Amino acid sequence: MRLFFLLSVVFSLSCTTKNTTEQSIAAYRVTQNITYNNINVNLVIDKPALNEVDVLLVFHGTILYDFNLNTAANTALDKFKSILDRDDMMIVSVAYPQENILLGDSIIQCEAALLWLKNNASQELGITVNKIFLAGHSQGGYMVTRLNTMHQTNGVIANAPGPLNLVYRCQLEENSQIQPSAVCTNLKDEYGITSTNPNAYFQRSLLNFTNGFKSDILFVQGLNDSPIQMYLWPTFKQDVISCSSCQNRQFVEISGGEHVSLFESLTAKTEFNNFINNH
Repeated sequence: MRLFFLLSVVFSLSCTTKNTTEQSIAAYRVTQNITYNNINVNLVIDKPALNEVDVLLVFHGTILYDFNLNTAANTALDKFKSILDRDDMMIVSVAYPQENILLGDSIIQCEAALLWLKNNASQELGITVNKIFLAGHSQGGYMVTRLNTMHQTNGVIANAPGPLNLVYRCQLEENSQIQPSAVCTNLKDEYGITSTNPNAYFQRSLLNFTNGFKSDILFVQGLNDSPIQMYLWPTFKQDVISCSSCQNRQFVEISGGEHVSLFESLTAKTEFNNFINNH
């Protein structure tokens, strides 16, 4: 009887180990709510059939309403996956909130996602996370650039990051030179107009985060992007180049390219993959 019991325990442990191993090796895409330091955020996790992976953590661009967050996160994941020349990386897309939030405040959800990936993901997902890369498009590029001033990773890619200067952008809206946006409306409600409190606007601008990059970073910019982006791009580029406290910075500018150049230009896609494969 004792022998039967011991054999049953061994068999049970064997089955549990086998099931856990099979689960960790299986490929899947799931949406998972994670918590780190009491900050909650939804992640879309696309995992290959491996139990040891490098990870690309991606960030979507601007949306108006948070009910579109999961769609935006899945779209961003699909876009980055479509240009990635490796099928052995796990891609995690962050559904960071934007509705009724001042631009930049959702950096706390973005940071929580990164720190969860660094510190908790291996145990919670039953896998081994090796290298971690960040990639973002538009406002997602803004987020990964800011995160690069906060935490070290294996590398960062930012496509058409912005907004670069909210003072300039929101002043154009105040003067009715461009259509109003939720971003500037929320800032105006909080701080007043740009001429009254320009520093509050600038502190949230990407031009305020051009120093202290902790990891190598690749910027991709189409040179036929919006006039607002291109008016400020040379200043942003020069500030980044002038940084004396940054890891390596690389710029890929696409002649004739528009806002989504990373996903449309063969040159940009090649540089994107070279950057990841060389790090």
